Amino acid sequence: MSILLDLPTLLRLQNLQLLSRVIAEGALSGLHRSAHHGSSVEFAEHKEYAPGDDLRHIDWRAYGRIDKYYVKRFEEETELRGYILLDVSGSMSYGRAGQLSKLHFAKLLAAAISYLRLRQNDPTGLLLFGEALRQYIPPHSGGAHLSDLCSALERVPGEGLTNLPDGIAYLSEVARRRSLCIVFSDLLPSSEQASDVPAGELVERYASRLRARLAGLRAQKHDVIVVQILDADELELPFSGLTWFEDIEPGPDGPARLFVDPGDVRAAYKAELDHFLAAMRRGLREADVEYHLVQTSRSIESVLLDILRGPLRRHIRK
Repeated sequence: MSILLDLPTLLRLQNLQLLSRVIAEGALSGLHRSAHHGSSVEFAEHKEYAPGDDLRHIDWRAYGRIDKYYVKRFEEETELRGYILLDVSGSMSYGRAGQLSKLHFAKLLAAAISYLRLRQNDPTGLLLFGEALRQYIPPHSGGAHLSDLCSALERVPGEGLTNLPDGIAYLSEVARRRSLCIVFSDLLPSSEQASDVPAGELVERYASRLRARLAGLRAQKHDVIVVQILDADELELPFSGLTWFEDIEPGPDGPARLFVDPGDVRAAYKAELDHFLAAMRRGLREADVEYHLVQTSRSIESVLLDILRGPLRRHIRK
């Protein structure tokens, strides 16, 4: 049974490397896996038999031809490089007081997935991207590499503007071989990118750029997962009374500020938000990527479990 970690526990356990293991093992315990006997997965290659290999996968036809034992390896059993692209722009730092910020939530997910992959010796890399590249750690395998990834995740703040399409373009340059690419972001464009463009047109342009970049990854034969992380405040605008709203990703002229009663703008805000989310879903569907919309109020383990039930499941062995 999965042990769901509550918020106080997450905030008390400061060691990200330890948390990655606790969260990942908890999610794995809730994942009901079916046994694969080779017939339901895609054949990938042969390897010479070694003691401990499953005798059921010996290719007897190959033995009859060359008098050596070879074992069939299937797609899910072959090494697959992985890249985690984390949006570390200013908007990701938002979170209610006493709650996990979007960035903290994403860091926990990224660390847990890294742990799962590295425990089976699959090379995993990390890209931290805001307006430009903050840090790139190339894929490596082994337990020591998890410490490097978690250290980088712990240190990076959420600040500055967003340029996620360029981050995806950078990922497409470094991921030369077929890989698993996972993107964690709120997918929100910076207000600076709006200038005098109407909000609806800005959203369509931004969705189009993301779709093109992600479709490029898919054209390179990468498996792509996009996890959009939003706070409940952003989805519901629950505030009441006259409130100051300030841009969390300010441009060169400083942060834009708005003094307004949320009740007066809630309907219009939700209409714009629905348009934005619909454009993101449509663009990601057209790019043929797996998409998850996640609220930070959910438990980390339940979100990881949802991701593991998708295409990622093919790449994680218990």
